[in-house]
Amino acid sequence: MFDQLDQLLLKYDDIMHELAAPGTTDNQDRFRSLMKEQSSLTPIVETYTEYKKNSKEIEDEQEMLAGESDEEMRAMLKEELSSARSKDEELSEKLKILLLPKDPNDDRDVVMEIRAGVGGDEAALFASELYRMYSRYIETRGWKADIIEVEQTGLGGMKSVNFMVRGQGAYSVLKYESGVHRVQRVPETESGGRIHTSTATVAVMPEAEDVEVYIDPKDVRVDVMRASGNGGQCVNTTDSAVRLTHYPTGIVIYSQTEKSQIQNKEKAYALLRTKLLDLETQRAHDEEADNRRSQIGTGDRSEKIRTYNFPQGRVTDHRIKLTLYKIDSIINGDLQELLDALMAADQAAKLIKMNNQM
Repeated sequence: MFDQLDQLLLKYDDIMHELAAPGTTDNQDRFRSLMKEQSSLTPIVETYTEYKKNSKEIEDEQEMLAGESDEEMRAMLKEELSSARSKDEELSEKLKILLLPKDPNDDRDVVMEIRAGVGGDEAALFASELYRMYSRYIETRGWKADIIEVEQTGLGGMKSVNFMVRGQGAYSVLKYESGVHRVQRVPETESGGRIHTSTATVAVMPEAEDVEVYIDPKDVRVDVMRASGNGGQCVNTTDSAVRLTHYPTGIVIYSQTEKSQIQNKEKAYALLRTKLLDLETQRAHDEEADNRRSQIGTGDRSEKIRTYNFPQGRVTDHRIKLTLYKIDSIINGDLQELLDALMAADQAAKLIKMNNQM
């Protein structure tokens, strides 16, 4: 581990020297690449520097203790040595976590898709609530959410919604939300007071970059039409809405959220690229694709990752067997405790795997 850390220190020094060199900013692509690398290495470098400093303190205190005869001084040195050793263990564990292989998609922006599953109108209302929950969480993180396409119901629900999330580390956090979410409550339309169970599926996909996915124009049918619903003066008066049909896969994308046809077309193509990259990733990694299908499934009640039980006021994440009795705050966007627990569980599993391989 320490050979790897020493190499990272040398690499960090090289990056800092290049960033400080005259003319580095002339090549903006190279400059952005260096800044991104520097940003990702900084936490490891700072922690390793602190670890080395603490290790030196342990050595010094051990030498002082060996040559000290005064009992009061020995007691004080033993206490300081014990504290430094505890800190050594903490920093060593932190370094192991920082050195865990990163998901190459973690720094990307995200396309999220929420679809109503089992439960009819109640499922559509739940899908709408999930969208609002994520929107509020995204806002607290200082990220930006932008709807690409949405299919609404007459009761204020959503049959489906696709939206872009832009922000540093968005995918690294939101990827844990992929799966089937289940709600248990008494619907407003239920006169008998019976508890109903409905589901919605959430898919979290890293945004595809232009260079990663080539789309042959001959493979896409582009239809333009007048947008429907609310959207300002241009809606219903100009052909601003865009529908893309990708012949090879059958994927259909509809975008009408912008007043400009050009902007809607750009959004639609961005979503199409992301979905095509997601399909390619699944083909390239069959095992991961199987895991993804088993998590997301088709919206069936039996394939759940999280349950929102309103009568009991609880939210249970079944992957880590965590139950929180704060459903009102969670449904209003207070997701950090849940997400922190999921990230910690994921890191713990990776650490166990890494330790077994050492």
